[in-house]
Amino acid sequence: MGTVTDWTSSIQNTIVSITSDHHPDSLLQSLVADWRRGFFNEIHRRFHNGEPQEDIDVTHRRILNELLQHEKYLQLNAELDEGRREQLVQSWHYQTSWPDSIPGLQRLKQKFFIVVLANGTTRLQLDLVKSSGLPFHTLFSSQLLGSTKPDPAIYHKTIALLGLKPEECLMVAAHAYDVRAAAKVGMKTAYVHRATEDPDEDIAAIESQQEFDYFVSGTDGTAECGLFHLGDLLGA
Repeated sequence: MGTVTDWTSSIQNTIVSITSDHHPDSLLQSLVADWRRGFFNEIHRRFHNGEPQEDIDVTHRRILNELLQHEKYLQLNAELDEGRREQLVQSWHYQTSWPDSIPGLQRLKQKFFIVVLANGTTRLQLDLVKSSGLPFHTLFSSQLLGSTKPDPAIYHKTIALLGLKPEECLMVAAHAYDVRAAAKVGMKTAYVHRATEDPDEDIAAIESQQEFDYFVSGTDGTAECGLFHLGDLLGA
């Protein structure tokens, strides 16, 4: 989510479809952004506290319920009954890909194995691949591997399952914490800048300081940016 799929549009469209039309767009956009930020805060909190991972749907539902108790969302809290909240949680399973994702992955696939390594459930990954049409070779979820990023164990286990060495692998993500963790275990790294991701990161500094092996912009909405451009850099 975020690196290859546009979760923002998917979630916002669902909220619009199940709420009344008197809510300003800015309020709905704020809820979606706060929900995503809350999810990241929660998985990092659980990781640092040594707590076991949980089903991503459970996490999303809890964060949503907490957000709706905030004063600015009280009208939405009253409007969103249990059924509508479940619709919102399930909307994370159905997303569209960025314009560059499918052509970029198809290009990279000609030269490399391309796999998903993401926090969440296998069912979530299957639903996302089905709804977005993303052509990965295989999917690795934190549920399947038994650990959560940025735990070094999840990267090591994936590398071992692929029969490779860390330096033979490239971690591609739109989340700096993820590629930083991959770099620490010896993987090569590629950061894809998406407008929806890493709101608290200094993106200009990441690019100018050449923190990662590759930096590509995926924000202009064309099929030639992002992952497709990464294919240029990798000779795919």
